[in-house]
Amino acid sequence: MDLPKLKIAHMVPRVPIMQGGMGVGISLSGLASAVANAGGIGIISGTGITVEEMRLHIRKARKLTQGNGYIGVNVLFAMNDFAEKMKAALDEKVDFIISGAGISRDMYSWGKQAGIPVISIVSSAKLAKISERLGAAAVVVEGFEAGGHLGTDKPLFDILSEIVESVSIPVIAAGGIMTGADIAKALSLGASGVQMGTRFVASDECDAPQSFKEKYVSATEKDTILVKTTVGLHGRAIANHFTNLITTSDKLKIKKCRDCLKNCSYQFCTLDSLLTSVAGDVENGLVFAGSRVSEIKEILPVRAIIENLKTEYKAAVQSFA
Repeated sequence: MDLPKLKIAHMVPRVPIMQGGMGVGISLSGLASAVANAGGIGIISGTGITVEEMRLHIRKARKLTQGNGYIGVNVLFAMNDFAEKMKAALDEKVDFIISGAGISRDMYSWGKQAGIPVISIVSSAKLAKISERLGAAAVVVEGFEAGGHLGTDKPLFDILSEIVESVSIPVIAAGGIMTGADIAKALSLGASGVQMGTRFVASDECDAPQSFKEKYVSATEKDTILVKTTVGLHGRAIANHFTNLITTSDKLKIKKCRDCLKNCSYQFCTLDSLLTSVAGDVENGLVFAGSRVSEIKEILPVRAIIENLKTEYKAAVQSFA
């Protein structure tokens, strides 16, 4: 049995798989275009890059996909440059905007004026309903198993059905989706598709450095931990020297403040720590990852990852029958 079709506004990808928007510098034009070319929906993370760099990656992704496939941009509401980034992405006529870490009434009206769908990342039925009322084309429901900043302490499959029932727009399941069997379970609970981040980091086309990808492949079950970041939320990362420092010391000095957040605790610079890891130093910066990262055993081409997911999905559906 083939994977069912996902439809969000004008987008009908060949597979109902959206790639997570991962910053800083993890999902740029390389990964986003590879996912789009393989039949999914690609996302460029606008976090931690300049507006001009973001514009260049959007244009590069368009060239790499030759205008086919779907490319969106993730812009974080919590960042100071949220409005500037969103308006630039709309100006570049991306296929959609996706946003988390808060909801802005403006972002839906800007999207509507530009004729470009806006998708919200939510972790509760309440936020999903607000998003739909304000004009969201779809919602991504992110459970506790996700990598990076977390909006809930509840597992994905504990909150998914309630959110599906609370809205009439497409619901995308995210957080801990690793296999075709996970996709089958999410769809059986009413999701229209899934979003996957962690699995796509360990791909040939991912924009992260090799040392970052290898940190994923070598991670064990005990290696993922929760850290309190300066955004004010818990984030899931792979344990290293830096996470040891921020969890055991309350006198950590900021090496460099990049003045990136609307609200910041100033214990350390989250953005700078992410830039450190994406520069190749995966011991002295944050390496965000999902709770099931230890299941990844090899770095593969994006197309192979998606083909494996399709095969696993078919096997899972047949086993249900």
